Amino acid sequence: MRSKKPETEKMRVSFDLDEVLFVSPMTHKTEPELRFPLNRIYKERLRLGTPDLIRELQRLGYEVWVYTSSFRSEGYIRHLFRCYGVQFDGIVNGTRHMKEVQGNNKTTLPQKLPNRYRISLHIDDEEVICSAASQYGFRAFQLNAQDDDWKEKIIQRAEQIKKVERIQRVHDIR
Repeated sequence: MRSKKPETEKMRVSFDLDEVLFVSPMTHKTEPELRFPLNRIYKERLRLGTPDLIRELQRLGYEVWVYTSSFRSEGYIRHLFRCYGVQFDGIVNGTRHMKEVQGNNKTTLPQKLPNRYRISLHIDDEEVICSAASQYGFRAFQLNAQDDDWKEKIIQRAEQIKKVERIQRVHDIR
């Protein structure tokens, strides 16, 4: 009788919101504004290609999360992205981070610790978050300026990390 192989966990990729997925149309190419009345409720503008990238990552087998230090509610974030046909696999906002990560810890932790949620790659605009990645044991990709190739770069980075993690799992089994 063959032993059953353990199910492989999907790799998780997370995105910050402000200046990563939510950008200004003055500095970045954006998705079309939502129609009235939704554009009065959800004033944020999405970086051009955001819905396509999230769906493509999910099609490739990744879980896609939001990890933001903003205190927007999980419901607000879910509903806004649902207007663009996108569903996230998980959301960590400032409230959840403070409760589950910082908690009663007397040492002030970074405002994001993606590895606490088994997130393999976090995309952020803040240099302080990205530079803290190696110190705190997570991987980050810095994205802030307008970049027409941003989707391809993120998919390429995610695929590189997936290969590294697959090799690590093989070595851990041995």
